[in-house]
Amino acid sequence: MSTGTPQGRTELMALMALLRSKPRSPRIRPLVEQLERDQPANLEADGSKLRGVWELRWSSSSQPWLMQGAVVENLQVLDPAANRGMNLLRLNGPLGAVAAISVVAHLEVVGEQRVNVRFERGGWIGPRLGSFRPELMAKVAQRFPAWLDITYLDDWLRLCRGNAGTVFALIRRLDLTPEQLLPAQ
Repeated sequence: MSTGTPQGRTELMALMALLRSKPRSPRIRPLVEQLERDQPANLEADGSKLRGVWELRWSSSSQPWLMQGAVVENLQVLDPAANRGMNLLRLNGPLGAVAAISVVAHLEVVGEQRVNVRFERGGWIGPRLGSFRPELMAKVAQRFPAWLDITYLDDWLRLCRGNAGTVFALIRRLDLTPEQLLPAQ
């Protein structure tokens, strides 16, 4: 599915359309796998594209918090140059800033596709009130190594596989930035 060909561009556009409008479509997985094969990510060349806020639109998991839903936004905030990341579950709409659960992590890019993840703390991060942002966070005792293999990456789409074998498809959110969402260190 090389996006350099008309067929590849058509398939990539079909995948993006499905992720946006029909994120539970059985057509997604084969398109993901084809794109992973035909255009594997290379973080050594394109690692700067990781930075940003990404919304989970599809995953191979049956866990409800790893599925796209109408009520909850599942966001991943990445700032690999600062070795920071965060998974964020928040309600859609105006209550999202108040009703959000997060897990903050230390990130380390360690090759062409791998990002090591060490979860550090989790809990509630409230809305920014001027220069103050309330937090109720606790240390996370991570008992196993965690990583993401970034299998495809462009300016709009990121495909990856987690250490437990789950496949993820995420779309970049241009309306949000890491600075808006990441808590103070």
